[in-house]
Amino acid sequence: MLNRQLYIQRRSILKETIKKGIILFLGNEDSPMNYPDNPYPFRQHSSFLYYFGINRPSLTALIDIDNGLEIIFGDEYSMDDIVWMGNKPTIAELAEKVGVYEVLPTVKLFTILREANAAGRNIEFLPPYRPENKIKLLRLLNIRPDQFNLKASEALVKAVIAQREIKCEEEIAEIDKAVNWSVDMHVAAMQHARPGMKEAEIAAKVTQIALEREGYLSFPVIATVKGEVLHNHYHGNVLKKGQLFLLDCGAETPNGYAGDLTSTFPVSAKFSRKQAEIYQLVLDAHYAAVKMLKPGIAFREVHFEAARVIFDGLKALGITKGDTAEAVAEGAHAMFFPTGLGHMMGLDVHDMEDLGELNVGYNPGETKSTLFGLKSLRLAKELKTGHVLTVEPGIYFIPELIKMWKAEKRFEQFINYNALRPYMSFGGVRIEQDYLITRKSSRLLGRKKPMEIAEIESIRS
Repeated sequence: MLNRQLYIQRRSILKETIKKGIILFLGNEDSPMNYPDNPYPFRQHSSFLYYFGINRPSLTALIDIDNGLEIIFGDEYSMDDIVWMGNKPTIAELAEKVGVYEVLPTVKLFTILREANAAGRNIEFLPPYRPENKIKLLRLLNIRPDQFNLKASEALVKAVIAQREIKCEEEIAEIDKAVNWSVDMHVAAMQHARPGMKEAEIAAKVTQIALEREGYLSFPVIATVKGEVLHNHYHGNVLKKGQLFLLDCGAETPNGYAGDLTSTFPVSAKFSRKQAEIYQLVLDAHYAAVKMLKPGIAFREVHFEAARVIFDGLKALGITKGDTAEAVAEGAHAMFFPTGLGHMMGLDVHDMEDLGELNVGYNPGETKSTLFGLKSLRLAKELKTGHVLTVEPGIYFIPELIKMWKAEKRFEQFINYNALRPYMSFGGVRIEQDYLITRKSSRLLGRKKPMEIAEIESIRS
């Protein structure tokens, strides 16, 4: 938990914004892997953590603005639970640490909500993303499943995003910690990886670093010699000399804050000439994007700058051709850079995306592009002081995509398809770091990970 006053202040701001009615926050339940007593590692709902800070299953919190009440509902562990789990703090003890002084059993919540419903009072809630919470809402609000219509409160969604997207000092300290742990994970991988190993061995090594610090992973590890597969969670390939290894992983602190870094390094001691050319180009795009970060700039423009640097660099290698601005506007660069440049980060590695990607990453009234590549841009809106985000340009040579576009003769005016033949088994390069938008520009979160070619080759040697 963070300090008590911070949670009190967060709830106070929310009440001032929403002004009336009842706000309902559903905590998460334990989620079974294959039978009830064998759950996945518990992860609390991030907005519940933000306002109430308690990392325990089966809790619901209620803010009754009209009557000045804040209540946490849950059932204490039985002796049978204690036998298996050990003695735990009571809900009341945990609630007191976040400034909530009324705790009631779950059954009382049904009565309170049904009385509120009968009185025609507003009951606001965030969109549930887990099926058990959808079912819980149906029961709490006495809605029949065949009349399923759980429309979350748009006003509450906007209010929560407005608060959570601006990180306070305590949160920034947590994210700095998560990023530093993540840097340690990436350096360990660079030191540990050798030809003949399986990808799983590197995935295990970086996971160990997060777990031994009483943290966890902020998302499943991507550790692969097939970096052209954007979210590759398969770890069964054997590392071979001449390949590139892509690691995308991050740590999560015990308070739930995330780090998210990507490194690409050679399985051999050094990059080949071709690998170094593509790697340096991605690094140049990364630095060009970071140079633009400041309050007021639309992240969409930062994304386009990275795309232009990538296209220009590939042009110098004879892979692309034509007018760069025109090629990027039409989407030809997405052959090699089919992703967005980055995303918000905080209590979620893709912060608040359960509240809607458009709500979080775009200005009101904006829609996402349907253009290949640009449709994957998660963050497009103007940046503000206090935003935390990732910057992760990449170049990917995806054989299936190359073959399809070549067969369709797509963007022949911009892409030299014959020049792509030597790159069909190249893989992919992605470089990612995390940044805080400051009053005038930005700052790197955590310490800088090894990114320069000389730094990486020194570690690999």
